[in-house]
Amino acid sequence: MLREEINSTHDEKVNKKDWRKINIKFLEGHKYFTDYAKQKLEPIKQRNLAELKNKELIKNDKAKPSKADEKKIQVKAAKKNLPVTPVADDDKDKKKKEKDAGNERGISTMFRIMSNSQTNLSGMADSKANIMISVNSIIISIMISGLLTVVISNPHLAIPFFLLVVVCVTAIVFSVLATRPKVTAGRFSPEDIQNKKINLLFFGNFYNMNLQEYEWAMKEMLNSRDYLYDSMIKDIYFLGIVLAKKYKYLRISYNIFMYGLILVIIAFAIAIFFFKPQAEVLG
Repeated sequence: MLREEINSTHDEKVNKKDWRKINIKFLEGHKYFTDYAKQKLEPIKQRNLAELKNKELIKNDKAKPSKADEKKIQVKAAKKNLPVTPVADDDKDKKKKEKDAGNERGISTMFRIMSNSQTNLSGMADSKANIMISVNSIIISIMISGLLTVVISNPHLAIPFFLLVVVCVTAIVFSVLATRPKVTAGRFSPEDIQNKKINLLFFGNFYNMNLQEYEWAMKEMLNSRDYLYDSMIKDIYFLGIVLAKKYKYLRISYNIFMYGLILVIIAFAIAIFFFKPQAEVLG
């Protein structure tokens, strides 16, 4: 890609052969200085350098090497203390690696999109629950502070008044149930990790463990591709279960508030228009 960019911005074009020589020269003159880079990155650089030199030897012969030529190339690489890499089926291996990398990127993108989507839905559910709790709390506060004396002096409004209180309190209860967290043990055993039963991506499964135990468990999970994918799948699945429970309680809360408010208004209307005259006569 860098070579293509240079060719598109400069008049003088760089062919693949010259570009390969430039890269070989650069890698041969490059050095790492930190211990981490020397241990982790130097072997990768040497492997890439060996592959470039092997290709250069093949291209110089202007033909695909025979088995004997391949052996000579490997011997030359070994004499220069370079990692020995196979030269046969390079294109096939390259395409396979590219395909595997594409699949990995696709899987990672899918998990990321699903996790972000469910996290956003969880945040929306919490916001809706907070709105419902706030609105009903304000209504109850106004009723107790301002309407209680009115109800005492007008007994015919007692039933609608207490009906509205029941509606608001019930709506608040279901909204709280939608946002109430579930407490877990926060511990796991080595057998759980070895049997791949525990999901380490959820904090509720490890918050009571010390750092060394959690670090060991995470390394075990990262060393197993199947275990990692299983944990991600479980994390998305159980997050979906929690979301379904949240939205179920939220729907109940909103239904109680909506239909209860209608019922309370009807009750107030009946009490005012049908029972007030009778209350005044009795008074």
